[in-house]
Amino acid sequence: MPVPVGSMPQGRHGPSTIDKLKMGGMMGGSVGLIIGFIFGFTNIMRFGPGPNGMLRTLGQYMMGSAATFGFFMAIGSTIRTDSSPIASEAFAKAYRRPLILPRRHQFPRSSRDERN
Repeated sequence: MPVPVGSMPQGRHGPSTIDKLKMGGMMGGSVGLIIGFIFGFTNIMRFGPGPNGMLRTLGQYMMGSAATFGFFMAIGSTIRTDSSPIASEAFAKAYRRPLILPRRHQFPRSSRDERN
């Protein structure tokens, strides 16, 4: 069933702080997995898998790196979200819809226009 037009929230709405925390954690976790795979695979090739075996050692590198990157990225994205109300208002004013002037409005002539 479609939502009536009147019940839709009006104005600019973005993701909440919790949404940004989760998004930062997921982005950091995915980057950490990739970096952990690269470093883990490199260390396994250089020094051998050790007593735990290749897959467990690689998994430890990947999970440790993903947890670290995800934690710091989540905190960083949350801190970046915080802003003052004055800055938020200035941003909203800068990106509002342009004011459309009536057709009969005349701009004042400048001295540069008179020279041409």
